[in-house]
Amino acid sequence: MTTESGKRRKTLAGNTTAILRIIQSIPSPKAEPFKQWMAQVAAQRIEQMQDP
Repeated sequence: MTTESGKRRKTLAGNTTAILRIIQSIPSPKAEPFKQWMAQVAAQRIEQMQDP
């Protein structure tokens, strides 16, 4: 990736699906609040799609 100063840096990147799958697989109590939030947002989105 290129930085704002124009230098090229090696970095790891992933699409949204890949990043969310990684987060789901984290077996840490600190990750649980984020996982629960993601599930809640997903449920709300599904409801919106069913009843716009």
